[in-house]
Amino acid sequence: MNYTHETISHLKRSSPAQAEFYQAVEEVLTSLAPILESNSKYREEAIIQRIVEPERQIMFRVPWVDDQGDIQVNKGYRVEFNSALGPYKGGLRFHPSVNASIIKFLGFEQIFKNALTGLPIGGGKGGANFIPSGKSDGEIMRFCQSFMSELYRHIGPHVDVPAGDIGVGAREIGYMFGQYKRLTGRYDGALTGKSLLWGGSLVRKEATGYGTVYFANYMLNDKGDSLQGKKCLVSGAGNVAIYAIEKLYQLGAIPLSCSDSRGTIYHDEGIDLKLLKRLKEVKRDSLIHYLDTYPNAKYTPISDYPKDGHAIWRYKADAAFPCATQNELTEQDAITLINNGCTLISEGANMPTTREAINILLEANIAYGPGKAANAGGVATSQLEMAQNASMQRWTFNAVDEQLQRIMKNIFNNSNEVSKEFGQPGNLILGANIAGFRRVADAMIEQGVV
Repeated sequence: MNYTHETISHLKRSSPAQAEFYQAVEEVLTSLAPILESNSKYREEAIIQRIVEPERQIMFRVPWVDDQGDIQVNKGYRVEFNSALGPYKGGLRFHPSVNASIIKFLGFEQIFKNALTGLPIGGGKGGANFIPSGKSDGEIMRFCQSFMSELYRHIGPHVDVPAGDIGVGAREIGYMFGQYKRLTGRYDGALTGKSLLWGGSLVRKEATGYGTVYFANYMLNDKGDSLQGKKCLVSGAGNVAIYAIEKLYQLGAIPLSCSDSRGTIYHDEGIDLKLLKRLKEVKRDSLIHYLDTYPNAKYTPISDYPKDGHAIWRYKADAAFPCATQNELTEQDAITLINNGCTLISEGANMPTTREAINILLEANIAYGPGKAANAGGVATSQLEMAQNASMQRWTFNAVDEQLQRIMKNIFNNSNEVSKEFGQPGNLILGANIAGFRRVADAMIEQGVV
């Protein structure tokens, strides 16, 4: 499609060396071809040219002092991508891989993900190239306070509401909120993912993992099937993976794997969820220590991964849940999964599947839930936290979980119906991208050239 090529060529000139961002844009624009060709108003209003450029990009230094008294400097980002539907909404990621390209790809994806929820939230993303692992609580506090000393100028409950992401949990949100409150003198819902002690929402920690499993079950229900008895591969060992594993067990499935930055655990009896939570949520330890309790489990260090992919996708299973990070499922991984009998993939991470792998999955016609649809449960529950903060209420776990299930079902139904509308039934990448785009683009048109 010439339109896609022209847009990517322009971005390479205006935003050089941002490969992940180009990948995200190309994936979306390829899916949008049917609606762009059938409806001239989006071209006439230059929606694509406008939507691929962030409304605002903020980059800043983050100086802080470590426990040895030495000064350290990191780089902070907040990309406020699109506010047509509401305040910018999207997480903060603290990870050494963070750069402008990563944050822009995440922010771009967030626009359509947030639109799919049906809630009044725009898209944004932020973070820093900071490594929380191995840092003391004092070092993390000082970093978070320095980070918020710049970010506070740009956020607020009706402007931009960041949340957590990789490397940013309740501890980091707490330190940042404390500094925000100190600097502004306000106690408001400027951040989500807060502690339950002071404004957080039940189910928020579980929401992304639960949501991707709910979405997978809706995909199977549509085919007269369910997750009951299915053997499942899950990557990652953070909130998304842990609570995907928890919900898989609750729905009668058998999760067999998890992974972290050092390696992969495969346990054919099923992952011990209590042990996994103790290792990762309490001890913050490596998965290799899973073997201390289960020496019969198989551990593959990252040095032994296949050169053309990830060790975790080379095991036999009925379903796969990529819940770690971008581009973790390659073309060869996709081929192996299909050959091993996998019939469903539901993405808990953002853009975890490469473009080449996606093409293989679509050709094989397996049930495939793209991240912007399947992992939208986290941001949906963040918005529910915003609603509770605004009304000064606390909803029950069941009340929030029921709303989460309803939102995920609506996302599946909407994506599925749009895929049928444009002649590609079951292609949920196309369905989700068009459904999200149409809602944002129409709002942009109604609000004028701004």
